[in-house]
Amino acid sequence: AGKLVLDWKKRQQTQAAVRLCIEEVLDQLPPPYSADQYQAKCEVVFQHIYDSYSDAERNAYSAA
Repeated sequence: AGKLVLDWKKRQQTQAAVRLCIEEVLDQLPPPYSADQYQAKCEVVFQHIYDSYSDAERNAYSAA
């Protein structure tokens, strides 16, 4: 959540910080995941966060 600052989508630096955080967390996946699977999972998670979270306070789930 600390990475999802106001207008995080507008700056490459903040997008890169979010992507790096995702990669660090997913890097803990079990060894059976290949490098291609790891990269694909990182991209899917980043795209979900990009589409669902405007910032740390506003997201697709807060309206529920």
